[in-house]
Amino acid sequence: MRLVRPRRPSPYTAYLRVSEPLEAFPAHTRAAWAAQAAQESASADRLVAERDRSLVALLRVPPVPVPAEEVQDAFVLRVDDEPLVCPVQSRLRSWVALGEFRDGLPDTLLHAFLPPAVLDRADAEHRRWASDDGARLSIRTATWAVPIHWFVAFEDGEAIRALEGDLSLVYRTGISAARRRVARALRTLSRLDGNDGYEIDYVAELEELARWLEEFHSRSWVELDYAGLPHLMGADWLRTDRSVADVGAALTALAAGDQDSAAAVYETLVERWAAVHAFEQAN
Repeated sequence: MRLVRPRRPSPYTAYLRVSEPLEAFPAHTRAAWAAQAAQESASADRLVAERDRSLVALLRVPPVPVPAEEVQDAFVLRVDDEPLVCPVQSRLRSWVALGEFRDGLPDTLLHAFLPPAVLDRADAEHRRWASDDGARLSIRTATWAVPIHWFVAFEDGEAIRALEGDLSLVYRTGISAARRRVARALRTLSRLDGNDGYEIDYVAELEELARWLEEFHSRSWVELDYAGLPHLMGADWLRTDRSVADVGAALTALAAGDQDSAAAVYETLVERWAAVHAFEQAN
């Protein structure tokens, strides 16, 4: 299998992507996605280009938080020489990011970044898009850290690391395996007493992740891409990161009734990623 990825991703963003076979797409769009797959080598820097376009749009007066049109672009993954396609969906992801940015911000602070008229226009366009298209989101984005519940879908042996030059870490698995692991984790967590002193804050996120994975074709593949985080943290950090293995160990301990060991592993993992997330506040 071969993955075409950007060489210089944003230094603070990670991605969870689902790539689907061409047959998963509506018949009238398959030819366009097939053509995109054939030109995969031309899109190696797509995330960098997307980031640059976003910065230019946000620096305009007034700012443009959501692209006016969706660009036909995709990540392409080959499995057994079959192309699997993950649409970039810059416009849809911009709406999602805008919603997350707005959450918890008072209007006075929000409007310092985005005037009310800009927000109203973005909301109106989103409503029109939802009624006309309604495509599901194929890429999830997290800034400054990887959400702990994302690790559940993978196993340590599925890691693909590059420790020199262009540092990278990607976990890749078939969607059937990802679904089984998330479902198994939810079964394990559902058996907890709740009064035993061990609490996980990610049950709701896991349930939502399980629902999301069910939306895709059964021959899809799922990727967790650390993207620019290794460049932020360095090769030594990347070499010693075993977050997927730690989540697996915590769940195995829980299934065996060893909540103390599970809690210890989980707390170490949370502390490790809290240290990464702290870079958001650094000057």
